[in-house]
Amino acid sequence: MSPPAAAAEPRHVEAPRLRAFVFALFFIFGGITSLNDVIIPKLKELFTLSYTQAMLVQFCFFTAYALVGIPGAWLVKTVGYMRGAVAGLLTMMAGCLLFIPASQTATYELFLAALFVLASGVVIVQVVANPLISMLGKPETAHSRLTFAQGFNSLGTTIFPYFGAILILGALASQSAGALTGAALDAYRTAETRAIVSGYLGLAAALAVVAAVVWMFRNALPAERHETGGALAGLDLLRRPRFGYGALSIFLYVGAEVSIGSLIVAWLSQGHVMALPEQAAGKLIGLYWGGAMVGRFVGSAVLRVVAPGRLLALVCVGAIALLAIATHSTGAVAGYGLLAVGMMNAIMFPTIFSLACEDLGPRAADGSGVINVAIFGGAVVPLATGVIVDTSGSIATGLMLPAACYAVIAGFGWYTARRRVLMA
Repeated sequence: MSPPAAAAEPRHVEAPRLRAFVFALFFIFGGITSLNDVIIPKLKELFTLSYTQAMLVQFCFFTAYALVGIPGAWLVKTVGYMRGAVAGLLTMMAGCLLFIPASQTATYELFLAALFVLASGVVIVQVVANPLISMLGKPETAHSRLTFAQGFNSLGTTIFPYFGAILILGALASQSAGALTGAALDAYRTAETRAIVSGYLGLAAALAVVAAVVWMFRNALPAERHETGGALAGLDLLRRPRFGYGALSIFLYVGAEVSIGSLIVAWLSQGHVMALPEQAAGKLIGLYWGGAMVGRFVGSAVLRVVAPGRLLALVCVGAIALLAIATHSTGAVAGYGLLAVGMMNAIMFPTIFSLACEDLGPRAADGSGVINVAIFGGAVVPLATGVIVDTSGSIATGLMLPAACYAVIAGFGWYTARRRVLMA
């Protein structure tokens, strides 16, 4: 996925409004992505799923990054930033509306299809948002604008799960789907999934409003220009050791982060941990993502005095230590130990991204595209984690896979830090 090249800066009056719109996009797609952590326990109960089957939610969602990323970039290059954003928002709205037939037919596969369509729209919007926020202002302040925009993404991942837990998990009936069969089971699933439909219908309405507002700015970038190179040109960069290791690290980081988030409700609900009901556990998901938001701002300051590779290795070791504490403890220590991993995740994505692309020069755009496709790790690693949990019968055992991912990423941090010392 090769992101569009920078366009000419918009008219001065419209730039602040466009920045506000891009911040809103970061907030929306961050929040929608984190809602998967709330939907998983809901669908797992209603359709009596194994952990492997439940993790298909994340698999279908993040597969969109691999399948839609390159076509999405081509679409944006063809129609432009603003029209591309409208296309992405409308695709997201279509995904939300697909929850209606999924609920009416009580079909798990339709829920997965709806999530894939929703994620496809998210990918297109991200293709627009990341480069657009960089060009809406002075080049020398682009980094601060992007960091600020990512703060809105983290804000969305913190807020959405809390209210999603109230709306979606709060509607879980005391009756178990496992005790029903036939028409009674179908009726129960249809009734219980109405909470999901209600939430996503609200999102669809909000997305329609945002799309209408963006359409008003469709001609805000009259001198817009884009790259003409092939969309697959960046794949040859994977042969470079530093970049290839960085792309792998992004794959593993997103996979580890999503795996942990997907298991939070199940983990906190266990008797030896905090024995929380689903709704109460769902509300605490916000602490995991909120920790990432706080850690991002703290980390941005620390990065001014600590080498990025070294800090990356340190936070990975911290994540592994917290996972070890959580899985070898009980009660609140086990619960909050897992939630605290979010703070360790905070700087990982931007730091890995910058370290991997540091020496690419004019090929930075190609590298960025490949890195974004590597987000597909959010589909693969959670599914593998679910298989481990089902096979072992232990969530703690399943969490060993994210820990292994962090170990590999720590190696990338050490590799880049050592390389920097040798080149000094």
